[in-house]
Amino acid sequence: MSLRGVTIRKLLVANRGEIAVRIIRSAREMGIGTAQVYSDADAGMPAVGMADEAVNIGPPQAARSYLNRDAILEAARVTGADAVHPGYGFLAEDAGFADAVERAGLCFVGPAAETIRQMGDKARARTLALQAGVPTVPGSTGPISGVEAGLAIAGEIGFPVMIKAVGGGGGRGIRTVANPEEFSHQAPQARAEARAAFGDDALYIEKVVDNASHIEVQVLGDGERAIHFFERECSLQRRRQKLWEEAPSINLPEELRAALCAAAVKLAESVGYRGAGTVEFLCDKQAGQYYFIEMNTRIQVEHPVTEMVTGYDLVREMLSVAAGRPLEISQKDVATKGHSIEVRLNAEDPARNFLPFPGVVESLNIPSGPGVRFDGAIYPGYTIPPFYDSLLGKLIVWDIDREAALARLARALDEFKLEGVSTTRSLFQALVDNEDIRHGRFDTGWLEKWLQEAYPEAGAL
Repeated sequence: MSLRGVTIRKLLVANRGEIAVRIIRSAREMGIGTAQVYSDADAGMPAVGMADEAVNIGPPQAARSYLNRDAILEAARVTGADAVHPGYGFLAEDAGFADAVERAGLCFVGPAAETIRQMGDKARARTLALQAGVPTVPGSTGPISGVEAGLAIAGEIGFPVMIKAVGGGGGRGIRTVANPEEFSHQAPQARAEARAAFGDDALYIEKVVDNASHIEVQVLGDGERAIHFFERECSLQRRRQKLWEEAPSINLPEELRAALCAAAVKLAESVGYRGAGTVEFLCDKQAGQYYFIEMNTRIQVEHPVTEMVTGYDLVREMLSVAAGRPLEISQKDVATKGHSIEVRLNAEDPARNFLPFPGVVESLNIPSGPGVRFDGAIYPGYTIPPFYDSLLGKLIVWDIDREAALARLARALDEFKLEGVSTTRSLFQALVDNEDIRHGRFDTGWLEKWLQEAYPEAGAL
């Protein structure tokens, strides 16, 4: 595919599972050849057979394969790829990897490395949001220097507060503390964990916003101009990991929706954002208040619900702007129609504290029909490896309104059949019939409280 600036002829997919399949499909429709990397544990995954060629990059352990920059760049060299798409997770938000890709003369399908650095540093991202005039959750203006300094800030903004790792992401690196004693105990532990998990022990503080909704806005930029594709509701979370997402958000006043989307575009343009990303907010819908919390500089797991309500292929748009083409979509071109819901079907047992369940898919029935989409990478006989996350696939539905979408989701969940491993299907079957869910009466704390009642024998959730 020839684009202004760069010609992408072959794309290396530097990820695995369903997102690898998703990327290959869009690239093929654009006439771009594909090369897929895989570990020893993933030789049988569908993306390996779908790509034009595939390269083994190492042992099952992610650190020796999907996180191995040198092995991935060598795969790009031997396959003649001229671009790399990192998907989500692994190296997707690794500024050093983006730098290495560019130094190798390849196109990185994502934002510039400096943008990843800016927004990946959560404290710095807060500062940039404030400079752009975007409201942020009350907290420290940068990393805290120590426990005493943190206690002083927490005292000013009021407990409870969250201690967050500057380099955290995906809900990791966060601790909630209710009083000064907890803070003094938890802060050193949080610093040690941040150092081990992210290679950076810097911490910052945010006030806990009670009864909040988690709303994220999908943005796309070409490095100069940015647009939004409206918002997603992501409040149903366990341990700050999203399990169920919707577009559009539920019970969101129109003036608040407009403010959120405008703020997201403003922030994206202020940092010269290129590619697809999401700007995430905590939102008090009744009070009409919203606060920036972070920006994810990659495609999100939940992007399909936005595609379903807007009709745009976000991966295709990522590839276009990565190759140097300016945005051809104007904001007035983007509208939403109907309602979409996505649930993450994992190989986990909700009744056993979401215990991961690797194993063999003995039989499988994937639902279909109008308004039903399944983004997955499994088949009968497929062995789910124990080395990575437990996502089997994402079941996405669309219909003309939310009530109809819930009915369609219930039907699709009934049709989904998988034998051989435990899945989270039963969890979502229970949720789709719940009156609070049906009427949109939930916030970021709702699901964990419900899980404690639904699975009292499961232990800590």
